[in-house]
Amino acid sequence: MARRAAGEHRLTGDRVNGSLEEPVRQRLLAEATRLFAQRGFESTSVQEIVAAAGVTKGAMYHYFDSKDDLLHEIYARVLRLQMERLNRFADAQGPVADRLHGAAMDVVVTTVDNLDDSKIFFRSMHQLAPETYKNVRAERRRYHERFRDLVVEGQRDGVFRGDIPAEMVVDFFFGSVHHLGTWYHPDGPLNGQEVGRHFADLLLNSLRP
Repeated sequence: MARRAAGEHRLTGDRVNGSLEEPVRQRLLAEATRLFAQRGFESTSVQEIVAAAGVTKGAMYHYFDSKDDLLHEIYARVLRLQMERLNRFADAQGPVADRLHGAAMDVVVTTVDNLDDSKIFFRSMHQLAPETYKNVRAERRRYHERFRDLVVEGQRDGVFRGDIPAEMVVDFFFGSVHHLGTWYHPDGPLNGQEVGRHFADLLLNSLRP
């Protein structure tokens, strides 16, 4: 079965004159992601990041206050993409079951397409400064609440079973999504679209009245 073209939802720089031109900020994020994946967040120094990106520390501190900020942004840019796409599903016309299925499938696909970013973050998030960690949790909470609203809408309309709290449905689903980094491999038997479809089918089947 044909696989998704690499990076269809992957976060990348801008293409200019046929070559990939990344501004300083994107270069810093790319090199930080690579180094955090190879060496771990704690073992990677700011000096190593700026040397790999070919910039000075002053240039880095123009965009990021600290290594914490880099780690936060590695995940936050994925979450921003997912929130933007979730809003499209939530605000669209059509049956709530179709919109929830599309949103559930999409969050799996975008997680798989940016799996290194998510793996690095969840592996290292406990090392964030307390205030940064608190902000991250608030950002994730907003996403989960928007997703939960679709479940609540379906329960209110009688489309989904109402005997399971919507909050529990969302926590169970995203527990599986956040676990993807521990087992999914792009060379495995299923691509991101297929995994996403299975996850979304399981979610919708569990909500049938």
